[in-house]
Amino acid sequence: MNPVRGDIGSRQDLDVLLRRFYAAAFADPLIGPQFAGMELEAHLPHITDFWASSLLRSAEYRRNLFAPHTALPLTAEHHGRWVQLWAATVDGLHQGPAAERAKAQAQRIALAMIRRTTGEDPATGGPGGFVPLSALLLRTG
Repeated sequence: MNPVRGDIGSRQDLDVLLRRFYAAAFADPLIGPQFAGMELEAHLPHITDFWASSLLRSAEYRRNLFAPHTALPLTAEHHGRWVQLWAATVDGLHQGPAAERAKAQAQRIALAMIRRTTGEDPATGGPGGFVPLSALLLRTG
């Protein structure tokens, strides 16, 4: 029997979600090296502001989402793995409309990042390893 999981409804929910996600991301052999040297405690308030603005309509995020990522050597495969880990983390903690928006927003962000940084459009079947949510097999409980 699966425990009932509530929807994402507060900054506290986002803090728990983001900390669990980053623990998985830092440990991941593909994308973990991309986070080397990142000071999570300094970055976390900005990331929480972004997701609070996106999911909770708080309007707290006033930065450029793309700027911190443009200098990183990220490929479509990296973004695909980010989407996988994010969706698995969301699904492991939450269910509901905000959780579904969080997963959809992550996929839109990944596609936009790939387009901006590589010029590639994975939505049209381009190369690069992007894994759409519809093909997601990784789940955590």
